[in-house]
Amino acid sequence: MSPERRLVVTVDADAAGMRLDRFLATVPGAGTRSQLKQVIDAARVQVDGTARKAGFVVRAGMTVTVELLVRAAATTIEPEALPLAVVYEDDALVAIDKPPGMVVHPAPGSRRGTVVHALLHRFGGLAGVGQAERPGIVHRLDKDTSGILLVARTTEALEALARQFRGRTIEKRYLALVHGVVRGRTGRSTARSAATRATASG
Repeated sequence: MSPERRLVVTVDADAAGMRLDRFLATVPGAGTRSQLKQVIDAARVQVDGTARKAGFVVRAGMTVTVELLVRAAATTIEPEALPLAVVYEDDALVAIDKPPGMVVHPAPGSRRGTVVHALLHRFGGLAGVGQAERPGIVHRLDKDTSGILLVARTTEALEALARQFRGRTIEKRYLALVHGVVRGRTGRSTARSAATRATASG
């Protein structure tokens, strides 16, 4: 039987009104959405001592406890000497310019050549920050999207950045290159292109 790990987190004001599953998805170390669904369905998530379902709405000040199963065979990521465009770095975080065509972290079908592999080669200390396969990763950009990616170098920075993304205090701006004549000042695009570029500031 796999050992258990308990994660305890207090809901802050920025997260008030969120569904329980969506709130946990923003908490570093809580696991992937599929893993969270499993522990919630198994009544392994409690809010103020009571097991709650995914759709439960959390309020500021509530204490959420998650009993996670630690996988016995954790994946070991081997650092790779890949090109990495670092635009800013200090002791707490790194900002990189992710190129299009590069996956942020390992996933089925993309086990090598990711941003995480490059980060571990450049900044070895990231290995203990956050989830094993997503060390330092607070947010993601799609494979074909280029732009600024913020990476935490400490657990404290990871949690602080997660709060800012959760509270939407970090501003995201996207620039899309469009071919042809665009009619109207507003509209909706359902197409995805490698030419899309994202920048983050805040």
